Amino acid sequence: MTSKLSKTFIYFLGTLFIINLVQSYFTQLIFDESYYWYYAQNMAWGYFDHPPMVALLIKISSFFFEGELGVRFMSCILSVGTYIILWDLVDNPIKRKYIPHFFALGFSITLLNAYGFLTLPDTPLLFFTALFLWAYKKFLERENVWSAIFLGVVMAALMYSKYHAVLVIAFVLLSNLKLVLNKYAWLAVIVALLCYTPHFIWLYENDFVSIKYHLTERPNQAYSFSKFTAGFFLNLVALFGLTFPLVYWSLYKTKITDTFIKALVYLTYGVILFFFISSFNRRVQTQWIIVIAIPLFVLTYQYTLQNPNFRKWLYRLAVINIVLLTYARFWLVHQPLLPITYESHRNREWVKEITDKVGDMPIVFENSYRNAPMYAFYTGNTSFSLNNIMYRQNQYTIDSSEYKVQHQKVLYVSGYLSGGDVTLRNKNGDIYYGKYIEDFESFRKLRCIVDVESFDLDSNEELVLKVYNPYQEDIDLKKIKFNVAYTNDYKKVKETQPLKTDLKDGQTPFLKAKDTTYFTFKLPKPKMEKPGYAKLSISENGLYTGLNGKTIPVN
Repeated sequence: MTSKLSKTFIYFLGTLFIINLVQSYFTQLIFDESYYWYYAQNMAWGYFDHPPMVALLIKISSFFFEGELGVRFMSCILSVGTYIILWDLVDNPIKRKYIPHFFALGFSITLLNAYGFLTLPDTPLLFFTALFLWAYKKFLERENVWSAIFLGVVMAALMYSKYHAVLVIAFVLLSNLKLVLNKYAWLAVIVALLCYTPHFIWLYENDFVSIKYHLTERPNQAYSFSKFTAGFFLNLVALFGLTFPLVYWSLYKTKITDTFIKALVYLTYGVILFFFISSFNRRVQTQWIIVIAIPLFVLTYQYTLQNPNFRKWLYRLAVINIVLLTYARFWLVHQPLLPITYESHRNREWVKEITDKVGDMPIVFENSYRNAPMYAFYTGNTSFSLNNIMYRQNQYTIDSSEYKVQHQKVLYVSGYLSGGDVTLRNKNGDIYYGKYIEDFESFRKLRCIVDVESFDLDSNEELVLKVYNPYQEDIDLKKIKFNVAYTNDYKKVKETQPLKTDLKDGQTPFLKAKDTTYFTFKLPKPKMEKPGYAKLSISENGLYTGLNGKTIPVN
């Protein structure tokens, strides 16, 4: 593939690579990047929110560099690879005359720019979407065992990047249903499933926690046209900036001339339609639709080559986009360029403020899977996110990080404290507090299990609560209290109440290690009207009640 690249193309590509390397070095991490860096400290076949590809990229980057570049180096490499693949996907001999237009289009796409150096799950998703389409194109040209195996491996890599990848595969398949009867296509599927088996095993061993969270546990909110559906259309615009009318016009004007072009069109319309329908149920984030940037890039550049007037206007608007995005890149490094503080600003400063006051003492951040890894990245010190019922589950819920702070003197940092031993300021200058806990002890891995499909508030029935203790030691019941949280129909907690429980006959006043203890209880009546769901939870040692039970509908 690279043998077809001209010197001009390589110069542009090299410039892009250097720009992204410099940007990576001077831009502080954003919160999600620090969270995925935290993933990479303990490599696994899966993580709470995502498959493991993003962690693998960071781990590989760390072999070459330290600091921010040790998180982002592989993103810069993948960005180069994405442009090379996109170039090869365009079948038009005159493309060599319009290399500046090719890069102008790429540089002008907002998130294609961002994921050229930021390391997020969408970074490998973009690269492997492009590689998948390239592998599929080669498969169409020559169907054989080797092209099928390669296609299968790429499909697995795509799925290891982000679960949204299933849409890419599904809509390409939908564009060519004859593949259902193709033995080589089935070989590709089998290879993909075999390669993806380690992640399936991880999901099984972790009780499908990722799938359950994304499909059933995730909080939502009441439908709002402006936030949901209108927001979705705004995202379609934001993805391409000023060039958006020309990009979508090229999609509209594209004629399906072969099976591969049909795949690009189906993929684009399919993803747009899928998330348009989704927008009537939940808010669609811009990065969820990022995969359409790959087929639309190819279709737009193809149309650019065929239409001189369109080419002229696309180039002009792309240049304006590039100027704006270049300013934004400088702003990511130097905050005074805009009166807005972003995630990449002042991280070293607020982290240093804490260490100046407490040294290398372990820090327990309440409800912040964002602050905990950011603090750990910039200090190398121990941190932990203690998640309670008002927050959400995350990687700190399922990994072993809780053990690192047990029975340690810690600084407990919370945005809910009205005062404390230490006064702090976040990056925006807002005051929050920390208090010292001499002997920190939490039991956030305790599981509350009730074998019912729903709770009946009109019933006075006595129910059975099973509490599983996964720890290596018994837990004295004097250390814990049971609670119930009631949520609205969108799973947002609105009320918590103490839950009176009684040990079943023959049970000891301990939660036995690696064992299940049985209680009986009656569900207290909520004060709120018409709760949607209830969750049973546990508070330990005076800490705010945790995330210990699943969300159960209330009748």
